[in-house]
This record gives sequence, structure tokens and C-alpha cells, in this order.
Amino acid sequence: MATATLARHGLAHFMDLESIKNSIAAQPVSRRQALHLFNHRYYYHKPCPVVASMNGCQGNSRDRVPIGSIETRTFPAVQSPALATATLNLAISELKANPPLFSSGILRLQHQILPRCYFSGRRQSKDFTEVTNGNGYQNYNNLISVAGVGSAVLFRNVHPFQYNDWKSIKRFLSASCPLIRAYGAIRFDARANISSEWEAFGSFYFIIPQVELDELHGCSMLATTIAWDNALSWTWEQAVDAVEATMTQISSNVKKLSKEVTRSFIIRNSHTPCKMHWDLAVERALQIISRSSSPLIKVVLARTSKVVIANDINPIAWLAYLQVKGENAYQFCLQPPNAPAFIGNTPEQLYHRKFLGISSEAIAGTRARGGSMALDLQMQLDLLSSPKDHLEFTIVRENIRKKLEAVCDRIVVEPNKTIRKFPILQHLYARLAGELRSEDDEFNILSSLHPTPAVCGFPTEEARLLITESEVFDRGMYAGPVGWFGGGESEFAVGIRSALVEKGLGALIYAGTGIVKGSNPSLEWDELELKTSQFTKLLKLEDPSRQK
Repeated sequence: MATATLARHGLAHFMDLESIKNSIAAQPVSRRQALHLFNHRYYYHKPCPVVASMNGCQGNSRDRVPIGSIETRTFPAVQSPALATATLNLAISELKANPPLFSSGILRLQHQILPRCYFSGRRQSKDFTEVTNGNGYQNYNNLISVAGVGSAVLFRNVHPFQYNDWKSIKRFLSASCPLIRAYGAIRFDARANISSEWEAFGSFYFIIPQVELDELHGCSMLATTIAWDNALSWTWEQAVDAVEATMTQISSNVKKLSKEVTRSFIIRNSHTPCKMHWDLAVERALQIISRSSSPLIKVVLARTSKVVIANDINPIAWLAYLQVKGENAYQFCLQPPNAPAFIGNTPEQLYHRKFLGISSEAIAGTRARGGSMALDLQMQLDLLSSPKDHLEFTIVRENIRKKLEAVCDRIVVEPNKTIRKFPILQHLYARLAGELRSEDDEFNILSSLHPTPAVCGFPTEEARLLITESEVFDRGMYAGPVGWFGGGESEFAVGIRSALVEKGLGALIYAGTGIVKGSNPSLEWDELELKTSQFTKLLKLEDPSRQK
């Protein structure tokens, strides 16, 4: 994929930062890059080898006092990322010489970069808008992407994500600083044993970026975030040193993103389960569903496909390819230090919250897109009229409605059932919205909505038990919540259509399909192939030299 294509989807902004190497010292990168991307909001995290980052989940969160200071400082606009970086470096030096009085806090320094001109045929441009609340804080409502380096605060643990963990994250966030956000993901099943490939992620993994480049309509913004808390053994001096160390490494990270994507040959491709074991698992699920004594109506069974190719898969390049194919979808990438990258291109929103307003989406049923308008319409009508897909979709929609009704007022479902189209797939779709009674209800809605019947089944516990008995691999973050928490706003997708990519080992590609009465094992296998094709289309099936 050419660099010009990447530019259309925001990744080129990190390439522009290569000019920064003229103003800051580039140092060798000795540890693996780590990357977070979500819904065209990018978070690129490079752990600093000088000092470790602060884990906001350490200690007893119930005994902690609120953060002493949460602040955003905005500097005047400049012409280039290099000038913005130089200004931020100067500001950091001044802060280092004048430490704050608070024993804990989080400070964001942001620098608007003036827009540059370019031409892209018949693409409508949108004006940059800015709202000031009177206290000097600015809310940017047109954020497109975020690319970040380093971690100001890390939130990770091996125990299941709990209310106290959510409060630990929210402690560093404020509605007055809306661009301070924690990006990350939560396991599909925190009660399941963590396999070696998912070990670095823990049960949940969230990070507030240390240095980030925000892309907005009409301009870009460079920002640094400094977080400290003496109670967590992370002082102001350590936090500033960590930011300075990260700033000196930006240019070396940038050069990695400027390479074009090249196609590669598949050396080996295997599935777990294989086709024979898949058929047996689906038949067993159908037998359980058909029993009059069983409450199980639907279960979502998944498959992982291990792909080994002739040369290493670049997760950033693969994600850029997915973005081109990912209209109306969320793209994300999450990579802890010295660990595989979890990337995905998911159509499914778990929820979006703006203050007390909350919305969610029901997506189920799958058909391919047709090669012509007539064929596409025919497949759409087939999906709309299918009793099997209608049952699967209704289970998902009504389950989400009941979960929202438990913590919301005035639930609205609009549309009740329609088709949502994506580049290679189309699904049945409904949107649900309501109003939370309290912002603290956000944790309840996150924990109750996940896992949805679209990725687990119904009833939840019966489906989860059958998944545990049937699947011999660890789903990890696959099918779990992936997204970000903000002060007054949060958004999470469901981590499906995803892969775990590791240098030297290839990729594990994950996909699942809902099993209900009327399901056919072979057709469900074909659906898995269709869902994973967005990854494998970038790869050639076999090396011609191996064929000989």
C-alpha cells in the first residue's frame, strides 16, 4: 500500500513527524513498539527504556484521594510538527525547573499545528471548530485520529476488570480536559486462564498516551501528557524524565511508518478447530439448543487461524490496509511492550456515552456484498427475510434493550431492523439509545452489555459454559470491549474481525459465528472464511517456488 493511501486515513501524520529529527536527538529503539488505535483515533505507545510507567491500578483505589490537579494548557498555533515539538520541549524544561505543589496530578500540554493545503478529488473539507468553556480549557468536537508515543499512566491487572479499576482510570480523567483519554481493551472472559500469547495484556490493559499527535478537521495538534502520583511511587521528576526520554525517540519511530506495504506468501495456514472438529462442535451445539430442557437459544462459536508467511507481518501496515477496506467500521490496535499486536476492523459498537446520553448497536446476521447492484440487493433481501438470521438478530437487539432499561430512562430503538452495509459484508442492524440515571452507571452498563449475544450467545452463562467446553484456544481480547474512557465521554467497540500479530511468528486471525436453530455447519464455516478474508486478501496463498 502506498504512502499516499495511508495519508488518506491519518497514518501519514506520523510520517510527517520525521522532520522532527532535525530538532531533537534520535536514539536507538531497543524495545518493541506498542500501538493503540481505535475508531480512527490512533494511539501509538512506545514504552520508554529509561524508566517504567506508572500503573494507576496499584495500591488500594478506595483509600486514594482525588488527583490534585487535572489541567490542559494550549499553546498558539505553529506551522509544523517540528516547531510544535520544539515549543513543547521548552515547556517541559520550564516545568522541570518549576515543579508543581501537588503530590499527584495530570497535565496535558497541547500545540495546534496550522493546516496545510493539498488536493484530493471531490473530497469535502470540514472547518475546524473550537469551543472554550471560560476557564481556558478547549473542547475539540471533531477529533479524527490520535497517534501517541509513550505511556503517562498504565492500567493493567490480571484480575477481572472491576468497579475499583474503573474508578482508578476515571481518577485521572476530567470533562474539563476531554482529550485526556485512556485507550485499551478487556478480555472476553476474565475467568478463563490466560494463555502465553495474551499474557502481556493481563485481564485488562489501558494507557493514557504520553506524547500524541491529534488529527482534527482542518488542523493537527501535538500534545504531551505528564502524570504523577507520589502515592503510587511515581514522582513529578520521574514523570518529566519519562516524557523527555520519549520525545527524543519520536523520529526513529516515525521512520518505521513510512514503508510501503508489500504482499507476502503464506507458508503455512492452519485452523483451530479444523473443519471436521468444527462440524462436530456445531452439531453438538444444535443438539443442546434443540433439547426441550435446555434454556440455550444461541451460542457463538469461534475459530482461530494461524498464518505463517515468508516475511514478518507489519501490524501497522496491515491495519492501514484494513482502514482502506473499513468504511463504517472501527479500526484498533493494542500492543503492550514485548508482546504481539492485537489489531482489528470491527463493525460492532458496544456503546458510546456522552455525559448521561448513551447509545448501543445491535448487529447480527451476515451476507456477502454482491458484485453488482442487483446481486447486492438480492442478498440484502435474502438476509432480511431469513427466519434464522431474524431470530439471531432479535436475540441480540432485545438483550441489549433489557440491559439498557436496567440503568436508563426513555429507551429508543430506531431503526428497529435494517441493513448496514460494509465493503465486503452486510448485517442486520438496529440502534438503541437512552439516558443514564448517573455517570457511575457507565461501569454497570459496560459490565452488563459485555458479552453481548452477538459474540457469546443467549442466555449468557449457558453460552459461556458451552464456549469454554468447546473451544481449545484462549480468545484473549478477541470479542472483548476495545475503546477509550474520557472525562465526559467514552466509546467502546467489540473486538471482533481481529488478529494477534507477532514478529517471527505470523498471525492468529479470529472470527466467530452465531449458532441458532437452523444453522448449518458448512455454511457457518463459509461465514468464518468470509470474515477472515479481509486479512488474508493482503497475502498470497502460496509461494510459487514451494509449488514446484
